[in-house]
Amino acid sequence: MRNLVYFLLLVFGTLKAQTPMTASQANALKDKVKSLALATNSIVSDFTQYKHMDFLSEDIVTKGNMAFKSPDLLKWAYLEPFQYQVIFKNETLYIDDEGKKSDVDLGANKMFKELNTLIVRSVKGDMFDDTAFDIAYFTIDKSSEVHFAPKDTRFSKFIKNFQITFNGEGDVVEVKMVEPSGDYTKIVFNNKVLNPPLDDEIFAH
Repeated sequence: MRNLVYFLLLVFGTLKAQTPMTASQANALKDKVKSLALATNSIVSDFTQYKHMDFLSEDIVTKGNMAFKSPDLLKWAYLEPFQYQVIFKNETLYIDDEGKKSDVDLGANKMFKELNTLIVRSVKGDMFDDTAFDIAYFTIDKSSEVHFAPKDTRFSKFIKNFQITFNGEGDVVEVKMVEPSGDYTKIVFNNKVLNPPLDDEIFAH
């Protein structure tokens, strides 16, 4: 019984209080995020990725860095515990799996192309399109969290929702992509720099 009490205290003591935003709070957040997104032409950041699957006892943790350049150049470089790189460029996904290179034509598949757009927009946080998403706004501690559930059934088969966490300046600090099964991928950004000079060579493949 004592162990059960300790367990419950541990679990519920670490839960963050999630409070729904008022309409005015949600509008203020949207304005702040959109303003920052419009002023952001490039981003570099380190990240830690957590892949949660119910059948595993622990999350799969990987680390790396990300680079973005407007309008749609995006590079994810995984460095630990393995080296794996993906680049979104000119409607093509370029993959480098520890020296084994391949590419996928995103332009030939409308769904992949739109999914690429969603991923790029999620990095900047500017996904406030209520024709494409059911959107819910929350305040958690000193941060804001917005849930974007795709209305398109093509996407909802693969993605239940995007959960994006913003800091007080309206910048994205965490992106969580939840699958219909409940499994999810969470990316936490750190050491982020906005609008650094980025040469196109960074996105070479």
